[in-house]
Amino acid sequence: MENQEEQQDNTSDQNHKPQDLPQVLLLKPPPVLSVIGEQPFLSKKYQFLKAWESPLPLLQFLTAHADSIQAILCSGAAPVTDDLLQLLPSVRLVVTASAGTNHIDLEACHRRGISVTNAGNVFSDDGADAAVGLLIDVLRKITASDRYVRQGLWVNKGDYPLGSKLRGKRVGIVGLGGIGLEIAKRLEAFGCNVLYNSRKKKAHLSYPFYSDVRQLAANSDALIICCALTNQTRHMIDKDVFSALGKEGVIVNIGRGAIVDEKEMVRCLVHGEIAGAGLDVFENEPDVPKELFELDNVVLSPHRAVFTSESFMALCELVVGNLEAFFSNTPLLSPVIDV
Repeated sequence: MENQEEQQDNTSDQNHKPQDLPQVLLLKPPPVLSVIGEQPFLSKKYQFLKAWESPLPLLQFLTAHADSIQAILCSGAAPVTDDLLQLLPSVRLVVTASAGTNHIDLEACHRRGISVTNAGNVFSDDGADAAVGLLIDVLRKITASDRYVRQGLWVNKGDYPLGSKLRGKRVGIVGLGGIGLEIAKRLEAFGCNVLYNSRKKKAHLSYPFYSDVRQLAANSDALIICCALTNQTRHMIDKDVFSALGKEGVIVNIGRGAIVDEKEMVRCLVHGEIAGAGLDVFENEPDVPKELFELDNVVLSPHRAVFTSESFMALCELVVGNLEAFFSNTPLLSPVIDV
């Protein structure tokens, strides 16, 4: 009986013409789609409506398809705003191909009864690996000493200055979500003392909790930023936090650039008021403050901390799974808002 029902479902899917399928709006291609192609995202449950391929002005294009667009697949390059949702009254799902949701008006989605999903824990391992890698790089001066060797300076100037040991360092993690927890596990294995700041204390964890990020900085040798960007966290890492971290302190940011007061951070690095930084994200990407290019105690990465071929394939499966679940009226896989 079950096999007969499955055959009926498959026949029903095959009988659907593309124009009959629910439409999922793509304002711009998310990075994951650009890298691995559209084929792995295709499904018999929905079809993509690609705004950038239309010759129509965007407003005219959206108006023409307003009644048929039921879901949006977005990324940071294509914000989902209240104004956009107002144009699309049939939308009931927003799927973002990222862990962060700062490019989505969550309040507007909740108010309109629109579900939202994100990348869940797909990026947790790769984000944690990158964060710890940046910290080790800054402390042990890996890329700086690599440049030293490549430029022939080892021969001309002699031995490179010593780096700093990771074991025993007090590392404060700002944002103990999926990525933050994986960072903590890795740091424990390296013999570090883990402290953290989060929206609330995690009752099941023994790491010291600090509700005030300045107090966390004052008790840390390094800060790793991996929290979400919200109105509350924008420029949360400010002059007072840098002052509390001190001249021997290091900052690593794999969250969002605007969580840090970038101008103040640059000033502190240039004047030696903090010891170094490992940065994967910046406030006005892809523009990076040029002052950082001259500093050997700063390691820069082009917002790729969580991106690997493996994580992209896992993200593809999750995106498709969320869309198919929605159109099959089954539970979403990684809901941020579930209505």
